[in-house]
Amino acid sequence: MIQRIQSLFLLLAGGMAFALLGIPFAGTPEGVSTSALFSDSAYSIQDSPVLLAFYLLGGVLAIVSIFLYKRRNLQIRVGIFAFIAILIGMVMTVLLFLQDPVMEQAVQPDDRLGIYAPFIALAAILLAQRFIRKDEKLVRSMDRLR
Repeated sequence: MIQRIQSLFLLLAGGMAFALLGIPFAGTPEGVSTSALFSDSAYSIQDSPVLLAFYLLGGVLAIVSIFLYKRRNLQIRVGIFAFIAILIGMVMTVLLFLQDPVMEQAVQPDDRLGIYAPFIALAAILLAQRFIRKDEKLVRSMDRLR
């Protein structure tokens, strides 16, 4: 199960989604009192329950997908749902950031490592999907030979 390359990609995707619990998306040098996101000088997934739900759902689905290696079609579907959950989380991250009052102030937030983690997770899920489909194609070709 873990020796398959797609399992490693799914583990990476789940790890990146769970890493967002400790890594902020962006930060400011000091807290901004008028901002809901940057009041503690860091924008992370703990600032919104919606972000927390989508990123954790995507991470859990990616990890669960690892253990569905005997049922590749189900593994593909669960991987697609993980991709969609993380993608929705990314869209919500951008929308919340653009609606925050810190965008109208002179304080410029700087990006942190957390802004790149969802992109890594999405790329890992796409690579895992590619290798799962490749395995499925190989199994089907072997069935035709029998």
